Amino acid sequence: EGQPIYMAVKGVVFDVSRGKEFYGKDAPYNALVGKDSSRAVAKMSLNPADLTSDTTGLTEEQLESLDSIFEGTYKAKYPIVGYTAERLLKEDGSPNTDFKPEDQAHFQIKDEF
Repeated sequence: EGQPIYMAVKGVVFDVSRGKEFYGKDAPYNALVGKDSSRAVAKMSLNPADLTSDTTGLTEEQLESLDSIFEGTYKAKYPIVGYTAERLLKEDGSPNTDFKPEDQAHFQIKDEF
């Protein structure tokens, strides 16, 4: 109680606190919070196996749904508060120098970033 509610989609971390009735404790989509739930969003699934960022093997329709929900719901309604390591780091753990937070839509650079 009183803490922000964060979830990630496509490596972008959103503050979904204003949707507490959907994402808060005991709410219908609470399983999506605290992680990158891209696969679950794409499949419209709350299956624990889908609560991951891995989109491998999704159909074209599911990937289009993911993009649509990402743009039309998350980016349109909720503030971006950060990015997951998948966006910030390369597979070997080194910094992804191609990633520029200032080039990301709806992101306001904060001193602590």
